[in-house]
Amino acid sequence: MFTHIVFFKLKNSDKVNEARDILLSMEGKILQLKALEVGIDLLHTERSYDLSLITRFDCLEDMQAYAVHEYHVNEVLKYLKPMLESSKIVDYEI
Repeated sequence: MFTHIVFFKLKNSDKVNEARDILLSMEGKILQLKALEVGIDLLHTERSYDLSLITRFDCLEDMQAYAVHEYHVNEVLKYLKPMLESSKIVDYEI
Protein backbone atom coordinates (compact mmCIF):
# COMPACT_ATOMS: atom_id res chain seq x y z
CA MET A 1 0.00 0.00 0.00
CA PHE A 2 1.37 3.41 -1.01
CA THR A 3 0.19 6.56 0.81
CA HIS A 4 0.43 10.09 -0.57
CA ILE A 5 -0.34 12.95 1.85
CA VAL A 6 -0.53 16.62 0.85
CA PHE A 7 -0.92 19.64 3.13
CA PHE A 8 -2.31 22.81 1.55
CA LYS A 9 -1.97 26.44 2.65
CA LEU A 10 -4.55 28.55 0.81
CA LYS A 11 -4.12 32.17 -0.25
CA ASN A 12 -7.61 32.81 1.10
CA SER A 13 -8.80 30.53 3.91
CA ASP A 14 -12.40 31.44 3.05
CA LYS A 15 -12.00 29.10 0.05
CA VAL A 16 -11.30 26.02 2.19
CA ASN A 17 -14.70 24.38 1.57
CA GLU A 18 -14.38 24.96 -2.17
CA ALA A 19 -10.88 23.43 -2.14
CA ARG A 20 -12.13 20.45 -0.14
CA ASP A 21 -14.94 19.86 -2.65
CA ILE A 22 -12.51 20.00 -5.58
CA LEU A 23 -10.35 17.33 -3.93
CA LEU A 24 -13.31 15.13 -2.98
CA SER A 25 -14.55 15.25 -6.56
CA MET A 26 -11.82 12.73 -7.48
CA GLU A 27 -13.60 9.94 -5.64
CA GLY A 28 -14.68 7.24 -8.07
CA LYS A 29 -13.12 8.98 -11.09
CA ILE A 30 -9.54 7.68 -10.94
CA LEU A 31 -9.24 3.89 -11.02
CA GLN A 32 -5.85 3.76 -9.27
CA LEU A 33 -7.12 5.82 -6.30
CA LYS A 34 -8.11 3.26 -3.64
CA ALA A 35 -8.89 5.64 -0.75
CA LEU A 36 -9.37 9.39 -0.41
CA GLU A 37 -9.67 11.51 2.73
CA VAL A 38 -9.78 15.30 2.97
CA GLY A 39 -9.57 17.17 6.27
CA ILE A 40 -9.98 20.84 7.15
CA ASP A 41 -7.74 22.16 9.95
CA LEU A 42 -9.63 22.99 13.14
CA LEU A 43 -6.95 24.55 15.34
CA HIS A 44 -5.57 27.27 13.03
CA THR A 45 -2.23 27.49 14.83
CA GLU A 46 0.86 29.20 13.46
CA ARG A 47 2.13 25.81 12.24
CA SER A 48 -1.19 24.71 10.71
CA TYR A 49 -1.97 24.19 7.08
CA ASP A 50 -5.57 24.76 5.97
CA LEU A 51 -6.33 21.41 4.41
CA SER A 52 -4.96 17.90 4.13
CA LEU A 53 -5.38 15.22 1.49
CA ILE A 54 -4.64 11.57 2.19
CA THR A 55 -4.72 9.22 -0.79
CA ARG A 56 -3.90 5.52 -0.94
CA PHE A 57 -2.83 3.35 -3.85
CA ASP A 58 -1.79 -0.26 -4.35
CA CYS A 59 1.74 0.80 -5.35
CA LEU A 60 3.98 3.72 -6.28
CA GLU A 61 3.30 3.17 -9.99
CA ASP A 62 -0.44 3.68 -9.38
CA MET A 63 0.26 6.96 -7.56
CA GLN A 64 2.41 8.08 -10.49
CA ALA A 65 -0.44 7.25 -12.90
CA TYR A 66 -2.83 9.25 -10.69
CA ALA A 67 -0.46 12.23 -10.75
CA VAL A 68 -0.83 12.56 -14.53
CA HIS A 69 -4.41 11.31 -14.81
CA GLU A 70 -6.58 13.58 -16.97
CA TYR A 71 -9.14 14.21 -14.22
CA HIS A 72 -6.46 15.02 -11.63
CA VAL A 73 -4.68 17.44 -13.97
CA ASN A 74 -7.64 19.07 -15.76
CA GLU A 75 -10.35 19.07 -13.08
CA VAL A 76 -8.41 19.25 -9.82
CA LEU A 77 -5.00 20.88 -10.25
CA LYS A 78 -6.30 23.38 -12.81
CA TYR A 79 -8.70 24.87 -10.24
CA LEU A 80 -6.78 24.16 -7.04
CA LYS A 81 -3.31 25.49 -7.94
CA PRO A 82 -4.41 29.14 -8.29
CA MET A 83 -5.90 28.93 -4.77
CA LEU A 84 -2.64 27.77 -3.15
CA GLU A 85 -0.05 29.71 -1.25
CA SER A 86 1.98 26.53 -0.68
CA SER A 87 1.80 22.78 -0.27
CA LYS A 88 3.92 20.02 1.29
CA ILE A 89 3.87 16.28 0.73
CA VAL A 90 4.77 13.05 2.46
CA ASP A 91 4.87 9.76 0.53
CA TYR A 92 5.44 6.36 2.08
CA GLU A 93 4.88 2.66 1.56
CA ILE A 94 3.66 0.18 4.16
